[in-house]
Amino acid sequence: MHILVKSTDPIRLGFLQALLSDAGIESVLLDQHISAVEGGIGAFPRRLAVREEDAAEARRVLREAGEDAEA
Repeated sequence: MHILVKSTDPIRLGFLQALLSDAGIESVLLDQHISAVEGGIGAFPRRLAVREEDAAEARRVLREAGEDAEA
């Protein structure tokens, strides 16, 4: 798996997942259940990941949408 973005913003992560899905790229949100441990304070970033073979295309899709990958 290739980590594209790390963020504490669930809205942004949902948007990025929708962009990737629209482009036909499967993604997975890692660490999304950590909020049960942290009490929902947003202290721990979630990671948006794609398969290694989709990483270059996923970065291109995010870049074209003005959402540069952070990782």
